[in-house]
Amino acid sequence: MRRVLRDQGLSLFFFALFILALLGQSVAGHLRNNEDLVQHAQPPQGYLSFVFSSDFVVDVAENWQSEFLQFLLFIAATVWFVQRGSPESKKPGDEGIDSDEKQQVGAYAHADSPRWARVGGWRRTVYENSLVIVMGAIFFVSWLMQSLSGLVVMNQENAEHGVAPLDWGQYVLSPEFWDRTLQNWQSEFLAVGTMVAFSVFLRQRASAESKPVGLPHGVSAEESD
Repeated sequence: MRRVLRDQGLSLFFFALFILALLGQSVAGHLRNNEDLVQHAQPPQGYLSFVFSSDFVVDVAENWQSEFLQFLLFIAATVWFVQRGSPESKKPGDEGIDSDEKQQVGAYAHADSPRWARVGGWRRTVYENSLVIVMGAIFFVSWLMQSLSGLVVMNQENAEHGVAPLDWGQYVLSPEFWDRTLQNWQSEFLAVGTMVAFSVFLRQRASAESKPVGLPHGVSAEESD
């Protein structure tokens, strides 16, 4: 057990924070929602009813889709774009998909390499792009969840004000949807951009996301090996 905790500590740490934050969001959102209901002379909503409601789902999915879009674009962009001196980037001149030898696939794979890295054809193509594929799939599902649950919430509000309901296509093209969506996207893009740029000049000793403290600004961690 100690070895599992040590070897998987980073992912376990963030998954634990995720569960605690999601639980905290659900409790706070439930209390806020019931306060709003009381102010409008309506009966309070049960906790589980709130957690499975479109009001809660749209807020959760809205954040998820922006986060996975951030990582999807960052993973794909680092194949072709570089930032000199950043540990988040390959070194200049290494843009592109690399050779089979450098990627250790096919004839250059090891005996203990993943099986699909040792074969050719569609299986290797899928595996060598599997991170982007999975991130993209999660982004799309989260975006779809946001759009569907957001449509329900908006139509509930429209009904309260005597406005005709929208269909899914109308909602996805509405300012309401894109206002909610783009306010999350811009913050994610800013966070990634500043992380890449700041890591050229700033350091965190012993972090895998930072260069060694004494490495020159214009040299990436990869170039120092």
